[in-house]
Amino acid sequence: QVQLVESGGGLVQAGGSLRLSCAASGGIFGGYAMGWFRQAPGKEREFVTAITWSGAATYYADSVKGRFTISRDNAENTMYLQMNTLKPEDTAVYYCGANNRGYYRNPLHYNYWGQGTQVTVSA
Repeated sequence: QVQLVESGGGLVQAGGSLRLSCAASGGIFGGYAMGWFRQAPGKEREFVTAITWSGAATYYADSVKGRFTISRDNAENTMYLQMNTLKPEDTAVYYCGANNRGYYRNPLHYNYWGQGTQVTVSA
């Protein structure tokens, strides 16, 4: 059974940091690119960042470039999102996804999703 489980969300003040994790099971981590998306109330799910299966390439939305860092540990089947200098506009539910179809910025190309973890940044 394929499963992605996010953790690490919470409430933080503006300027603070959080580290999200996404643990994969069910044999999907190897060979899959992984990505983080977020969705705020009343808004569409938006791309945050993605990493290829080898970790050799990463992609970021302009809004998080320089503040967020994506990484993965294939031996542990886990992906991470280090979020620094958080802003109130980063408040959203953060989802991790697995993708073997390319086009990493498009949520429609993701095969599997986690249940999401809430990140709230207070001003």
